[in-house]
Amino acid sequence: MVKSFQGVRMAPPKKSPIQHILVEDYMSTNLITFHPEDSIEQVFEIFSKRKISGAPVVDESGALVGIISEVDCLKEIIKGKYTNTPKFPAKVKDHMSTDVLTMSPDLSLFDAAGQFLEFKIRRFPVLRNGKLVGQISLSDVIRAFPKLKQTTW
Repeated sequence: MVKSFQGVRMAPPKKSPIQHILVEDYMSTNLITFHPEDSIEQVFEIFSKRKISGAPVVDESGALVGIISEVDCLKEIIKGKYTNTPKFPAKVKDHMSTDVLTMSPDLSLFDAAGQFLEFKIRRFPVLRNGKLVGQISLSDVIRAFPKLKQTTW
């Protein structure tokens, strides 16, 4: 009988082939934000110049108070047509959505994809401890999946 004098050894844990892909890995963090008192005309200009379709709305302290999108801005365009107004003087607070769904940066990208399907919206602000830390769009999620290996699913 052969005895080992090395004692009991723990085998190193095997690395899981499953990649944990989180919202924070693919969210945008350099955000364009608006304030409730900004004009819709400013929003049009920035949306056009930056080629974006929506952005978070924050108050003076930086807290998320809403989200403004191209669809929200359409209301002002229609109003301008009926009043024959070439300018868009309304404020962001008049048209922004205030019932905003958010995500945690620790949410898996698969769960995020499910929420995009369930709620049929194009972007979610990302909050950590109540603070805006980013935004993830449907496009961000779509761009992430081709980078994954077949064995990581």
